[in-house]
This record gives sequence, structure tokens and C-alpha cells, in this order.
Amino acid sequence: RKVRIVLDLVRGKSVDEALAVLRFTPKRASSVVSKAIRSAAANAEQNYDLKRDQLYVAEAYADGGPTFRRWQARQRGRAFEIKQRTSHITVVVRERE
Repeated sequence: RKVRIVLDLVRGKSVDEALAVLRFTPKRASSVVSKAIRSAAANAEQNYDLKRDQLYVAEAYADGGPTFRRWQARQRGRAFEIKQRTSHITVVVRERE
């Protein structure tokens, strides 16, 4: 849920514009998303010989990842489950025609 808010900011923008937006976004997920965008752009340049200034974020979505479950001791012998949710972030960059 929290990562999707950040992904909505960059979807459809050019790679450089998306990185500029994320640099000034005060969300914890913005650094992770910018790392994924930089990686996707580098892969496009290296593997497919695409020009970086022509790249834009075509798709960006987050799917649910594994959930880390821990137990926290509470009063009167009870225990509450703490769920730390994670997500899989997918970023697809394409070249503008």
C-alpha cells in the first residue's frame, strides 16, 4: 500500500524526471523505488542499447511479498502477532517513439 503511493508518482514520466521527483519525496519507499528505476535504466542501456534520455517508466507496480511474522509478549500471558509486510517492486522502462 505504501509503496504504491510512491509508484503512482513516477508512472509515465521519463527516467530522469522520475528520479528528480523521488529525490524530493519524503517517503521511505522513495529510495527503494529510485534504486529500482536506476537498475531498470542501466539494464536497458547495457542489454538493449537504448538511449537513457529516451527512456520512460512504462510500468511500475508492487505485488505482495513474504510476510515476516513475530510474536510480542503482552499482559497476562498473552501474545500478539506482529506482521511485517514486504513487497516485490517491478519497474519496466521503454523507449519513447
